Amino acid sequence: MLRLFVALGLPPDLRGEVSRLAGGIPGAKWVPPENYHLTLRFIGEIENWRAQEVDDALAAVRGTAFELSLAGLGTFEKAGRIHALWVGAARSEALAHLQAKVETALQRIGLPPERKKFSPHVTIARTERAPPEKVIAFVQAHNLFRATPVRVEHFTLFSSRLGKEASVYTPEVEYDLAVRAAA
Repeated sequence: MLRLFVALGLPPDLRGEVSRLAGGIPGAKWVPPENYHLTLRFIGEIENWRAQEVDDALAAVRGTAFELSLAGLGTFEKAGRIHALWVGAARSEALAHLQAKVETALQRIGLPPERKKFSPHVTIARTERAPPEKVIAFVQAHNLFRATPVRVEHFTLFSSRLGKEASVYTPEVEYDLAVRAAA
């Protein structure tokens, strides 16, 4: 069995900018910068033979390169507890279009539809053990965060292995996006 997801990996400079936010919340478990990514579609556990179907489906996705801007912070809650801290992605038609194409391609090969609405973000900390008031104060103090925009020219199929300290994400295949020539 393989555990897979489709995402935008972040280039080193952008990972560096985002990683400067890490720290200052007691009990938070900060995501290692090498694990920063923006998930387009979580696939989950699949049989090894299905991985080829996933690869073929994603290879057929056509999209155009675009600018990605990370901005602002937020949290996810589960059962009334804040469990994750994230940096958001600025609204982008190109990003939404790419995510929709990935979703459609994966449904065509029989994967069930994603249940959650697409909410583009980069998780930077797990906060189950952090005092909620500290997480909220952190978001308020850093909510004007804006990273330097980056050009996205491909998306990636990652495999994920759960590790003791953090999951290990391995880029398996990169899929290029068309680059338009400057006019």
